[in-house]
Parts: sequence; C-alpha cells; structure tokens
Amino acid sequence: MKSITILATLFIIIIFPLYLNAQGGEAPDGFVSLFNGKDLSGWKIPEGDNGHWKVLDGVIDYDAESESKNDKSLWSEKTYKDFVLHVDWRIKETPWKNPRVPIILPSGLHKLDENGKQITMIIPDSDSGILLRGVGKCQANIWCWPIGSGEVYGYRMDKNMPPEVRRGVTPTTNADHNIGEWNTFRITMIGDRMSVELNGIQVIENALLPDIPLEGPFGLQHHGSKKDGEWVSPPSLVQFRNIYIKEL
Repeated sequence: MKSITILATLFIIIIFPLYLNAQGGEAPDGFVSLFNGKDLSGWKIPEGDNGHWKVLDGVIDYDAESESKNDKSLWSEKTYKDFVLHVDWRIKETPWKNPRVPIILPSGLHKLDENGKQITMIIPDSDSGILLRGVGKCQANIWCWPIGSGEVYGYRMDKNMPPEVRRGVTPTTNADHNIGEWNTFRITMIGDRMSVELNGIQVIENALLPDIPLEGPFGLQHHGSKKDGEWVSPPSLVQFRNIYIKEL
C-alpha cells in the first residue's frame, strides 16, 4: 500500500503537470492561449483538408498530406499587429533525404567551391515554420538544416534585399534540439522588426523585414509533396503545443 501511495504522489508531482502541459495548459501571465489542447477552435482549417491537420494526444499534429486544393497551411482566425508569440514544436521524423542543403555563411549567402558553385550536402530533412503577418515570405523556419531553425528564408534568399537584411535574418547559432524532441520558439514582432529566441537562445535579434504587412494572421506551415507515394521534398511532419500570444 505504501508503494502505491508513493507512486500516486510521484504521478501528481511529475507526470500530471506534464500531461496538463501537453493538453494546452493555462497561458503565462499576460499571454492568451491560442490552442485549447482539444480541437482546432480559433484556426482556419484548409478547405478540403480532410483531417490531416488534427489534434492528437493534446497537440496539433500534421502529416503533411492535406488534400486541400489551395493553401494547405493552418492559419489563425484572428489577425495580429505587434506581439510576443510562444510556440512549442517538434519534428516527428525525417523520412526524406534532402540532396541540396547549402552551407550558409553568417552573411546569409551560400558557400561556394573554387568554381563558384554552391557546396551542398545530403541530410535527412523535414520542413515547416511559423508564418507571420499573413505572408509566406516572413516565417520562422522549422527544419533540419545545419544553420538551425528560426531563420527567415524568404528574406535571406531575396537578392534584392540589402546585405544587412539578409545577414540579420540568418540565425547566429543552431539552437535546435534533437529530432523528435520538443523545441520552444519565442517570437517578437514590433513594426517591421523581428526577434527569435529558440530554446532560450537568441538566434535572430531585431532583424529588419522591409515591406512586411503591419497586421495579419499567423500560420503553421505546410511543406512537402509526394509522387507515386514517395516524398519528393521535405514534409511538414510536425507537432505543435502550448501556443500563447501577448499583444503589445
């Protein structure tokens, strides 16, 4: 009986809080929860999705196979201006090997060989992101590239952007946890400036995003496609939980 009591106590102290956390616990002071851990209330499910965006064991789960004919990403119903966004995310698995992953320099440019060609590598890869202000160009990337998650690919790859912009949206370090483990983004948007903290480490600080809309929804990105039943690009095999926002 004593051992049963001890086990019950340990469950209450250790396991139960973790369960509540996964189920969409209360938001921190000053934040509002955007996911209740039960259903996709407050989110715009892509028309014709057919159940590929779903809630599974208290988290938002995606298998990268939405059947929507249009945008397959999951967007918030509400729009936001300036905010701090907290999101827990994890990559479930990496069944596809990306053969064209570049070496990204601190400038945001790609390292070249002696012939001026990009140096690339092959890595297991999945790909998603947190879309901001309603535009795909502005997102905190979630992927497996050595540069790390949190970068703003659309701005970094835009050759029309000034060097300081491309450098600013390039992560200063890879702060990702291992594949399958949970990570935490803390994203701050103020005007046309963006900062990203990943797992307690600042990877993007006050980056300038020219022409970014001043207001818009945020989204969980779809990525990937299949041909003859096989992946041909990195899929969004991801999960999300504990999504909180504080409007500024």
